[in-house]
Parts: sequence; structure tokens; C-alpha cells
Amino acid sequence: MSASQPPQPLSPSEPPEPPESRRVGGPGDGSPPGGDAPTLLVKIFGKDRPGITAGLFDTLAAYAVDVVDIEQVVTRGRIVLCALVTSPTAGGTTEGDLRATVHSWAESLKLQAEIISGIGDNRPRGDGRSHVTVLGHPLTAESTAAIAATITSTGGNIDRIFRLAKYPVTAVEFAVSGTGTERLRTALATGAAEIGVDVAVVSAGLSRRAQRLVVMDVDSTLIQDEVIELFAAHAGCEEQVARVTEQAMRGELDFEQSLHARVALLAGLDASVVDKVRTEVRLTPGARTLIRTLKRLGYQVGVVSGGFTQVTDDLKERLGLDFASANTLEVVDGKLTGRVVGEVVDRAGKARLLRSFAEQAGVPLAQTVAIGDGANDLDMLNTAGLGVAFNAKPMVREAAHTAVNVPFLDTVLYLLGITREEVEAADGLVD
Repeated sequence: MSASQPPQPLSPSEPPEPPESRRVGGPGDGSPPGGDAPTLLVKIFGKDRPGITAGLFDTLAAYAVDVVDIEQVVTRGRIVLCALVTSPTAGGTTEGDLRATVHSWAESLKLQAEIISGIGDNRPRGDGRSHVTVLGHPLTAESTAAIAATITSTGGNIDRIFRLAKYPVTAVEFAVSGTGTERLRTALATGAAEIGVDVAVVSAGLSRRAQRLVVMDVDSTLIQDEVIELFAAHAGCEEQVARVTEQAMRGELDFEQSLHARVALLAGLDASVVDKVRTEVRLTPGARTLIRTLKRLGYQVGVVSGGFTQVTDDLKERLGLDFASANTLEVVDGKLTGRVVGEVVDRAGKARLLRSFAEQAGVPLAQTVAIGDGANDLDMLNTAGLGVAFNAKPMVREAAHTAVNVPFLDTVLYLLGITREEVEAADGLVD
């Protein structure tokens, strides 16, 4: 994108609908201070230091103004403080007196001040509220421009932007109004991967903070490994297992058929290998942080797996999970028989278990989060209130609500609006 070209949206979109005109409320209709009366926008910017906010409002207090709105941000030690206040009402004082006093106070602190006259409060936000979370590694100016242009192309307005995290990825959140969540999600998801960012779009509201159940896949999601391959390595049949897996990926076998075919190759393996496999399992970077933070925030966490309970039960105990379900390898006389017992956990089974966990947890499905990487997870991802494709195949990324394509599982926290500072504060708590 050259400097002479305006930012282009990620995908074509219909022209934005013109916003409806709305009257700003005035006295007597239950509106906050400001109404249709004259107001002043006081902007202060400069080098940050303790006491600036208190000093500004102490200065304004002499003019008996009401505070209508406040916004403040500090970036790299520079403060931008905005205060929307009513015009002065103290006896004998004028707007000119207030301006002179504020400018004098700002100059004494080597700050800059700007005061803009107007009427009433901020313009009401349009219908439709969404949170757009963008993850970049790194987050470039070009990708940010494309995201912003796409939001505008859908008729949305960016009301606020703030940073959620600066590592292990840069995560920022846009508060957007004036367009529907689904429309916004469709527009942003189309080209996000092409510009090197992950984008999640969720509806604003209390339900976002109320998502109290997170269920994730195990193989290549919670852990870096495929458990069946770890067992196959001990049985000396890695190549045969890989061939069956390839057949399943080509659609020549469904999951249940491929599971039985691969497990059959483990027949005769000593059951003591289970302990060895457990020690070989490698958690995905960020997995412990994700689970620990969710638990400290009151979430319930579970796993569902097409792998085996011999591993997932151990993970449940080690990580303090609330729920765990997987297939079970049959063991007779200390040997694996090459069979699984009980109902197979397949694609449909994962979605069924998500519903079961949600019912046990007392959490509506709309307030659940599912995380997975493979086609076997698609039903679960689409059943959950928020489905996250984690380093997934293209078909899974396209079908899920959102995708994360960085190797850090704890970045899912940012999609829930949890900041890095909150994660670190939670780490400082004593369990």
C-alpha cells in the first residue's frame, strides 16, 4: 500500500447506510448533563506525570461545571486527556475566563491545551455494537489501515481503540458501532490471513464477560503432539499409522474407521507404555497460562479428544481441568488389545460432549468457547458461542467464528477481552 493510496478494505462490501439523525436529549427528558446546552471539549496533551488529571479538574471546579464525559490515554509517556464539560455557571464567570485559566494552568506544567465550544454530548452511537480483536505478530500499519477501512466499508464507526497486549503478540481491540456483528465478521474474516493478522469479532454486551466454559481439543491444540503417534512410536508402527491417517485426510476413511484401524496396530503393546507416553506429551506454549488464568477468573475448562483417556485423565489432574472426555484403549492382562471400549468420541461426539459439559456447568451454549484445529472439531466449534480455530487447516479456519494463527494458546484470552496486565495480575494471586 503506497502512501498516496487510501487504505483499502479487506473485501468488497456494500456502501454504508447513512446514519439516522438523532436528537441529543436535553433537560427534563432524563438525559445526562449536557443535553442541548453549550458544552466545552477541553483537551490536554503533553508529557505525563502524576497529578495532571486532578489538577485539570481542580482548575475546572472553580467554574462550577458539570462533567459530561472523560477520556484519557497514556502512550509512551505522553498523555492525552479529554474532558467534555458544561459551560461555566459560577456567578460572574464566562467561557473566556475558563479558557484563560485552563491555558495558564497547562502552560505552568509545560502542557498544551485546546478548548472547543459545541452543543450537547457526544453523538449517539449507531445500532449494532461489536468488539473487534486484532492479533498481529507484528501488527503493521498496513494491516491496521486495512482493518479500519473494512470497518468503515460496512457502515461501522470505530468508537474506541486500546491495546490488550504487547507480547507474545500485539493485540488491540476496536469498539465498533453502527453495523451488525455478523456482517462485520464476514467482511473482516475474508482477507485477514492475507495481511498477516488474526481477527475476532464478537457482540458487545454482558454475555462476553459471562462466557464461563471453555472446551478445547487436545492433540495439536492443548498439546503439540498427536497421541496416537506417540503410542505408534513405541509399537514400531509409525509409518502404518501415518498411512491410515493420510487415508482419513483424503476422505477414504471416516474418523471412526481410521481410529479403529490405527488402534489395531497397537495390539500387544505393553500397558506400561502409557506412563512413558504421558511424560512425552508436550503442552502447547501458553497452555498453562490460559488454563490458570481462566480458572482464576471463575471459568470452567474442559477437554474433548479423539485420543485416549489414558492421557486426558492425566492432563485433567495435572492442569486442574473440570471436564475431560476421550476414547479409552482396552487393556487386558497388561497388554493393549488393539481395540477401544465404549462410545467413540468423533466429530459429532465432541459437539455432544460440549453440550453435556455446558449443562453440567450450568452455562448456556451461547456463553461457551470451543478451541480446535481439525475437521473433527468443526461441529464443536460451530456449536459453541465462540469457536476458535487454532493453527488450523484452511477449511477449519473458514468455518470457525475466528482463527488464531500464532503458536501461543494463551492469546485466546485476548479474544475474551482479557488484557496482558490482567493475566499478569492473576499470576500474582496466591491460590
